[in-house]
Amino acid sequence: MVNHNMTGPDRHRIRDILDRSLRLQTLNMSEVSSLLALSDRDLWDEVFHAARRVKEKVYGRRIVLFAPLYLSNECSNDCLYCGFRTGNSDARRKTLSAAEAVEEAALLAGRGYRRLLLVAGEHPKRAGIDYIEKTVGAIYRETDIRILHVNAAPMSVEDFRRLRASGVGVYQCFQETYHLPSYRSYHRHGAKADYDGRLHAMDRAIEGGFEDVGMGVLLGLYDWRWDVAALIAHCRRLIGKYGFGPHTLSVPRLQPAPGARADLERYRVTGEDLKKIVAIYRLSLPYVGVVISTREPAGLRDELLALGASQISAGSKTSPRGYLNDGDTEQFEIGDSRSLEEVIGKIAGLGMIPSLCTACYREGRSGARFRELAEEAVIGNFCHENAILSLTEYVRECANPEVREQLKRLLNEEVAKSRNGLAEKIQRIESGTRDVHI
Repeated sequence: MVNHNMTGPDRHRIRDILDRSLRLQTLNMSEVSSLLALSDRDLWDEVFHAARRVKEKVYGRRIVLFAPLYLSNECSNDCLYCGFRTGNSDARRKTLSAAEAVEEAALLAGRGYRRLLLVAGEHPKRAGIDYIEKTVGAIYRETDIRILHVNAAPMSVEDFRRLRASGVGVYQCFQETYHLPSYRSYHRHGAKADYDGRLHAMDRAIEGGFEDVGMGVLLGLYDWRWDVAALIAHCRRLIGKYGFGPHTLSVPRLQPAPGARADLERYRVTGEDLKKIVAIYRLSLPYVGVVISTREPAGLRDELLALGASQISAGSKTSPRGYLNDGDTEQFEIGDSRSLEEVIGKIAGLGMIPSLCTACYREGRSGARFRELAEEAVIGNFCHENAILSLTEYVRECANPEVREQLKRLLNEEVAKSRNGLAEKIQRIESGTRDVHI
């Protein structure tokens, strides 16, 4: 699938590929393969520069922020790399009640989050559709959270319909690795051992009404070039079948986890590799949101924001009750322990615009429509204004004095450049109106 023998004479082809990406065209698999095989350091600098330009052409300078909320670490699978696996006899197990989930969600809303990713271990009795549906409804009714996404076990089409009807914006599920022998060696027990069933989870989700789905591989389970190529091929198949592909691609790296038995070194993905992966995702599928989790250290995450990433979690905990106390067994170790406020300040310091926006999911800009707007470089207009508006609300309600002054300077600069009535909308927020968006 991937040519590892690429040499200097192909630099004209690489530049042709970058030109296609800069015109916001989805790359074919031959072009993806060329990027994966590239070894020339100087050309990689050009690739990184192009990825940054593509991200800014599609989304502007905004970086979306969110947090995961872990509902359950009870799981019927035995994935060797995960702290939740059934074989981890030392795990402290917990499934939040709906009231406990509301308590954590309310705490996060008080810190300024408006978008949460609900994460549940794959346990059909403890965290099935009835439980998730009930919990989603309670959080929407009783907190200021405006959009919930869900990372949970693959479902039937009918259960996906119920999940979508509950108001969930994005269904997220990772194949982990597309390399079948490796997949089978890591997933020997439980429903997750069914490779084909997981492979077609996104088809069922889309058939169940989801237009926004989140995909990814767990980098480090197999050769990252192989898995990245396979994931992009999967995305292209969805685009060909449904007219749109994933809303987001996540780039998690294999990390230490309590009770895990995976070899962390065999297919180790370095920080430099991760930069290449983020750039390749951005160039191959220009409209996709590239998501960086708190698995990664702070400095590397900051670098990735300049290489095409467009969404980032902040202040994350990876265990049930993790935000209220020490929590129970976590899924993996956190690499970036900065708070939401610290990450917001850093993003602003990098010349980007922190965004807590949730508008597209609620305004019908999803699926094929979102892709059209993104590929026409129009979605960035929505993103920019909604980032400013959501940040204004954050400054008014949540920011501490030091960060507030930093963000006010950013907002004043943006208002001074605006000609579309932004100042009037900001005044409405400062007068007490909430959730102003376009």
